[in-house]
Amino acid sequence: MKYKVSFVGYKLQYQNLKNEIDDAIQGVLSRGDLILRSDVESFEKNLASFLGVKYVVGLNSGTDALIFSLKAAGIGKGDEVITVSHTFVASIASIVHIGAKPVLIEVAEDFTMALEKIEAAITPKTKAIMPVHLNGRMCHMEKLMELSQKHNLIVIEDAAQALGAKFNGKMAGSFGLTGTFSFYPAKILGALGDGGAVATNNQDIAQKVRLFRDHGQKTKTEIVCYGWTSRLDNLQAAILNVKIKYLPKWIKRRRELAEIYTKNLSALSGLKLPPAPDANPEYFDVYQNYVLKAQKRDELFEFLKEKGVETLIKDPIPNHWHKGLSLSHFQLPYTEQLAKEVISLPLYPELTNKQAEYVMECLKDFYIKND
Repeated sequence: MKYKVSFVGYKLQYQNLKNEIDDAIQGVLSRGDLILRSDVESFEKNLASFLGVKYVVGLNSGTDALIFSLKAAGIGKGDEVITVSHTFVASIASIVHIGAKPVLIEVAEDFTMALEKIEAAITPKTKAIMPVHLNGRMCHMEKLMELSQKHNLIVIEDAAQALGAKFNGKMAGSFGLTGTFSFYPAKILGALGDGGAVATNNQDIAQKVRLFRDHGQKTKTEIVCYGWTSRLDNLQAAILNVKIKYLPKWIKRRRELAEIYTKNLSALSGLKLPPAPDANPEYFDVYQNYVLKAQKRDELFEFLKEKGVETLIKDPIPNHWHKGLSLSHFQLPYTEQLAKEVISLPLYPELTNKQAEYVMECLKDFYIKND
């Protein structure tokens, strides 16, 4: 189906950067620089500078960034890690993959971890907290870090959806022992395939992650541990080096579009909007997604589809309800309710004001008719 307003702008972004991206690809191929070459090193330095951290290690996915962070921190079998169910399944899967037990708690109104639920979830086996910065908004990291220090818990930030977001001026991914990022194409900074990274100020953690990503090879002739194949592809790194230059501009545009949506949709009684840009000076949101809580959500989705507006209903079944994940013992009523209500509107830097206006007209039409 061809939409009047698509949910993502892959083709438009490529068209806008075509010459630079094509040059970067041709440069990599003409040099034969394919695995762990200078483009990866440059990207790691560029991202570290952007985040204000000492070390970044490029990986093949945000999922491996989480797994390697937990493993490098010494978390394993028998340990418990507190996180949320209202997230992409990779957050939870990373805990399971290293032999630990995920302990799931509720999220707050802004979809980030409900901090008041943390202490009740702590047991003698709890070793870490994994806050998930969702939709471009950070958890209240000052309170979370206070709790983690009080209980001597490691913090691993899942910042896959929050690159560029800040809390009191400090970047997502720079508070915990590590911050983890994804460069899946739909992310704010997206590759043309999969990619990820670990950010940290801890040299030992950075070195362990580097070993994990490349079969435990310290040098070509010295293997110090068992590892994996999880290297950020040099070709993808070259593309990301082109795109990262535009990241501040793209974040600014996302915030502009969020302001447009917020200003024009706030009067609709059937919708609960995300926090507006600058509504709280502690938060600098980057709007990876513009997520609504909507009455008659499923009907709205079909209505917008008929009108040519592509939206996304993410995780209509809560993670802890999937039988194959063996998490059904968690009772999370607010998370379960969110699965019935949330819907994401199109929001990406290439989206025009005219397209946003059409989306808003359709929303108003739906709720006026169903009032």
